Amino acid sequence: MRLDGFGIFVEDMASMIRFYRDVLGFEIKETEDTSNVYLVKDGTLFMFYGRKDFENMTSRKYEYVRGLNGHFELALYVDTFDEVDAVYERVTGQGATPVLAPVTEPWGQRTCYIADPEGNLIEIGSWDKPYEEKDL
Repeated sequence: MRLDGFGIFVEDMASMIRFYRDVLGFEIKETEDTSNVYLVKDGTLFMFYGRKDFENMTSRKYEYVRGLNGHFELALYVDTFDEVDAVYERVTGQGATPVLAPVTEPWGQRTCYIADPEGNLIEIGSWDKPYEEKDL
């Protein structure tokens, strides 16, 4: 088996599409009234599934955390420390929920956290070098 992508179960598809498309810059072609969204960001497949649609499809009821949740995080990379600060200011100014202001960690990474409209955590970080060189 190979990892193909991952899904996020959403309550309000329209607000999540607007946030990921307009604030974070994900390319999303589906309309805001769709029930499933497939998008690719930097070669990784993301899927948004409407919670109720998924429950109907599987004939099961699921529990969902309200507010900020710590079930997972999405990690986004920028090339410089200055970009971490600039992106944090831009996205929180556009409605992202601030969780952790930019900080340089003892291990050398500059990072910050925001949350999307449904409380999913998103890290924006950098090792102050281009993405292609960050793991060298």
